[in-house]
Amino acid sequence: MKNSSSTYSILVLALAFMLLGAFDAQAQILYKPEPAANPNLGGNTAWTAVCASNGFNEYYVSFNWDPPMVDSNNEFVLELSDADGYFSSPIELARVSDKNTIFDFEFKFALPTDMRGDNFKMRVRSTSPAKTSPASEAFSMYYIDYNSPLLISQNGSGNIPSGGLIQLCGGGSVTLKPHNIPNAANYFYNWYRSGTLLAEKSESITVSEPGIYYVELDYGDCSGTANTLSNTIEISTGTSSGLAINGESNVEICPGETHVLESSISGQGLTYTWYKDGSIVSGPTVEASTFTVDAGASGFEGSYEVEVSGYAICTELSDPVTVSGAGSFDITLNNEENIVLLPSQTKTLSISTTASSATYQWYKNGTEITDAISNSLVINEVGDYFVEVTDNGGTCTPAPVSSAITSVVTPDSFEFVVDYVGTYASCESVDATLSLTAINAVNDNGATTNVTADLQNAFDYQWKLNGAEVLGETSKTITISEQEDNGEYTLFGAIDAFEASSNSLQVKLASDETLQITANGTVLCEGGEAIVLESTTDLANESFKWKKDGTVVDSSSESFTVSETGVYQLVITSNDCTLISNEITISKFDESLLVLDKSKDLIIVEGETQTLTASGADSYEWYDAGNNLISSSSYYDFTEEGDYLLIASFGTCTISKVITVTYRDMFAIPNVITTNGDGINDLWVLPNSYSRDPNVLVTIFNERGEQVFSQSGYENNWPQSTTSFNKQSMIFYYKITRGGKSLKQGTITVIK
Repeated sequence: MKNSSSTYSILVLALAFMLLGAFDAQAQILYKPEPAANPNLGGNTAWTAVCASNGFNEYYVSFNWDPPMVDSNNEFVLELSDADGYFSSPIELARVSDKNTIFDFEFKFALPTDMRGDNFKMRVRSTSPAKTSPASEAFSMYYIDYNSPLLISQNGSGNIPSGGLIQLCGGGSVTLKPHNIPNAANYFYNWYRSGTLLAEKSESITVSEPGIYYVELDYGDCSGTANTLSNTIEISTGTSSGLAINGESNVEICPGETHVLESSISGQGLTYTWYKDGSIVSGPTVEASTFTVDAGASGFEGSYEVEVSGYAICTELSDPVTVSGAGSFDITLNNEENIVLLPSQTKTLSISTTASSATYQWYKNGTEITDAISNSLVINEVGDYFVEVTDNGGTCTPAPVSSAITSVVTPDSFEFVVDYVGTYASCESVDATLSLTAINAVNDNGATTNVTADLQNAFDYQWKLNGAEVLGETSKTITISEQEDNGEYTLFGAIDAFEASSNSLQVKLASDETLQITANGTVLCEGGEAIVLESTTDLANESFKWKKDGTVVDSSSESFTVSETGVYQLVITSNDCTLISNEITISKFDESLLVLDKSKDLIIVEGETQTLTASGADSYEWYDAGNNLISSSSYYDFTEEGDYLLIASFGTCTISKVITVTYRDMFAIPNVITTNGDGINDLWVLPNSYSRDPNVLVTIFNERGEQVFSQSGYENNWPQSTTSFNKQSMIFYYKITRGGKSLKQGTITVIK
């Protein structure tokens, strides 16, 4: 009965495999995806184009497929082509894993924000088994990331003309361009002239034909929903009338006189706009074909133009006419406007002028100076000085022009300003340069005048450190390069009976010494040797602190014995600056500090090599089963089975790991043989690891549990005869042991 049951089970399994094979031969059928209505919007109309935006991006497609069934771990993936309909790099739109028993369902997807085009296609892919549906029809798909009306102007300047009208007179062209869209070059455009779509797709268009022009972003079939239609610009054409301002292009007017500018075009109903230096000074005014320039008005000089517009003529702007004052000239001071005059000093004041035939008169405190009638004046008194210049060589009545006032003062005192030269950082820089940057004369009410240019070479200087003179430092600049010279620096100076002092500058130079600490170990373990931190610098005469994790733990011991884990540093304070050592991290002893790149139970192929590498320790020792040292490297190449020992040292702490190496079976144990005498699979052949080994016992039992074969050092010689098999298929059981320990067991089917 037991024999019949086993045979029946085998037949059932065989039949099941045959049925599965028949289903595998029949492939699933995946149909192309189709647009579907959005159930959240109501209605039953499927979409014809995808017009997504930040405000709406929810679309559905329907999909169906025919059995056989897909695998339980299958997923259906909805994919999108590129804008040309190709799937070389498809984009995943949606993925479902719960539809493996549903033959008709819908995908929900959102369009990626960088999609724009008219030939996108979709397909569905199954993952197990791997199948791909036919591609869908091509659809317009656009993500509308800009959906506000465009504004166009000439060259994208942002200046929309009044009434949206631009006139082209005497030929020529104008470029229209949107000015309110960021990254304008990233889009395509639909340009229209009087309702007709033009061929241009770029962000700008150059036109010369009359008509009404406007533009929208080209979103294909979605363009109408994007709301990007722009303002209109009307282009009109006409003939230039040669507008100009009558007379010379350069006009000079004497003081107090006027000059009338007249347009070369005049007529009833025309509108005139007059400009000076590009700004409107009159109009637009009907029939105002003249404009009067008054030389008595301040700022009358400049460049004048006129613009004329009106019915049936082109709006034109004339060439400019330059109007200047006759007899005008410039006066330039050749000295500072504020001058400090020391006792017994003299100063020379002078001016330069563009007057063609100049006469001069100098004044002090508003009073004329007798015989001071040249372009220069030598002074030795304080006061406010200026000169009047008259040009006697012009066509207009002479009118004197006054120069700027020069204020001459005697100081009550002087002050110096000193500063660092270049980049200086306290306790970081290894040198510092200080220099005089300004000399200020201070009057009796505290007002200051910069007199650096006049007096910087007249003072005698002396630098002081912490109030004491620095020997030999008598120039405007001093450089400090030694840390022992740290301190407060001040510059003093003297001229005549005056003495001056500067602000103070603090100099703190960093030491150029490198502070290094060492340790006899970095892993703290119970019972191990004490970890001691030491410095390469002699600390006998230093102010220092040992720190752990930033907190001071000792300030008296020149070497420090560690009792806790943490990050340790030494800090020395020298000449008001701190010198900080390197960091040493002390870790708690933990077996996880030793890292192996593979399992400590290695399986190798006989005749090959497997390398095991350790890391994290200070040193390593590898021992074989006989306790022989075989390597002191961080790795070892294993070629033989056995137990090995790794000892890793962390300072005075150690970790031991037993490494077990076993051979891998290269061949499986067969469970079917055919005893038909054809020389193929007639014998039950075991892998080398089980055959011909005197320590390995192979035992075979029949269906009733009776032992029919037993052999140590199996010679791959069962069955020795085929006559004992009286049925078409017989089941046998085997057991493989070594030293009484079971290694393998299973069944053998013998087919005659």
